[in-house]
Amino acid sequence: MKKSIMFILFISLLIITGCTEKETTTETDHIKVGIMLSDAGLGDQSFSDLGFQGLEKARDELNISFDYREIADTKTYAKGIEELVKTDNDLIIGLGFSIQKDLETIAKKYPKKSFLLVDAQSDLPNVYTVTFKEEEASFLLGAIAGMKTTSNVVGFVGGDDVPLIQKFEKGFAAGVKSENPEATVLSTYAGDFGNDKLGENIAKEMIASKADFIYPAAGFTGVGVINETQRSGIYSFGVDSDQFYLAEKAVVSSMLKQVDVAIFNTIQQLVETGEISEKNQVLGIKENGVSIAPIRVLKLSPAETNRLEKLQEDIAGGSITILK
Repeated sequence: MKKSIMFILFISLLIITGCTEKETTTETDHIKVGIMLSDAGLGDQSFSDLGFQGLEKARDELNISFDYREIADTKTYAKGIEELVKTDNDLIIGLGFSIQKDLETIAKKYPKKSFLLVDAQSDLPNVYTVTFKEEEASFLLGAIAGMKTTSNVVGFVGGDDVPLIQKFEKGFAAGVKSENPEATVLSTYAGDFGNDKLGENIAKEMIASKADFIYPAAGFTGVGVINETQRSGIYSFGVDSDQFYLAEKAVVSSMLKQVDVAIFNTIQQLVETGEISEKNQVLGIKENGVSIAPIRVLKLSPAETNRLEKLQEDIAGGSITILK
């Protein structure tokens, strides 16, 4: 009898030990991802928040774990990125073009580590990149503004005067001119992605110059622009995510930049295959990397709707090329 009891206890111990070891192994095998957020950080209601949402979705659906750093805490991108390397993440993401220099410095220091840079391209072999054709969806917003402006004056506000943000401006201006060659496009670069009060002031100046549509590509500074358009009774557009909820009487549509989807898809590939297959992803309308949100606040006529759909088809098909 005692031998039987001892045998049962022994088998039970083996089963418990086996389960514990399996659980520990599974936990250890989790893919770990670190992200260095863009300069505006969490709460920008735009770019950084989108990147974070992509990681949250990957955590919930792909069973990864993730960590993040903000420049407000680390003071430099390089310090934050190196911290993420040293905490043994399998993939370190740099969110935003302004991170490129520091990310490449750390990537050279740790050539066996994998990095993902969003919004800029790199030649380093261990740095994968995702960039977007922001000008394509911006063109569609410009077309809407060109169709519907009554003052023949519209505005663009950029966060910083750099090639990436210039793509938003050029696409928007080209779209306006495609539908309304007589319209004037006012452009101002704030030099700051995190100052909503500055955005409000820039918007006030444009409104004083008769602008009745304003498109900001300026992070949290752009939120200030959008808020001011609603207070002043004119129209605006959102950027990166659907920002209609910020000003439901003003935001006609938004340029959707699928940062969250791109990050999730890249992590999913890493989880399922153990590697990232494409060195430099470039995502536009054709690749479902950019699009526009539903049109609200004002209505397009059937002819205007058909025209907008045709423009989108032509961009996807390559018959409209915005950047030469």
